[in-house]
Amino acid sequence: MSEDPTPAEGSNPDPRADSNDGEADDLTHTTDEGDVQMVDVGDKPDSERRAVAAGEIRLQSSTIKAIRDDQIGKGDVLATARVGAIQAVKHTWETIPMCHQIPITNVDTEFSLGEDRVELEVAVETTGKTGCEMEALEGVTTGLNVVWDMVKAVEKDDDGQYPETGIENVQVVTKEKHRK
Repeated sequence: MSEDPTPAEGSNPDPRADSNDGEADDLTHTTDEGDVQMVDVGDKPDSERRAVAAGEIRLQSSTIKAIRDDQIGKGDVLATARVGAIQAVKHTWETIPMCHQIPITNVDTEFSLGEDRVELEVAVETTGKTGCEMEALEGVTTGLNVVWDMVKAVEKDDDGQYPETGIENVQVVTKEKHRK
């Protein structure tokens, strides 16, 4: 199977760029034959880019109290989730098939504890040819998954289920691009 990394004529060379036309004819992750391909961003200029994503995990209020009081048996929930979020950002290209490996210049994580939830916001910065919103999303989803893993023993009900636990509202909050 041959791969043609050149985008179709007239198409946006990077669907992760700031484009809102969304036309099906502009899809560049497939060839004219329908084969999947990675977008060639080689000719694009480097830009400073930043993306922020956010999400939350719903938990029992007793679990939130245990997190606040550092009473979770596995250890510091938020410190562990922060490391997981950062690791996920750095490895996004390995888990999202069409993502480019990009140079991450900064990752900020911010956790907020509510009455029945942990909110996480991840900001990612890069200087390169393509955006970093997928990296921010990966940071949020993995960070929240780590929270779940750290608290699952206290979140389970008597049947071993998680009726009050759920990851919700994951979204890209902002995306910025500034030409150098």
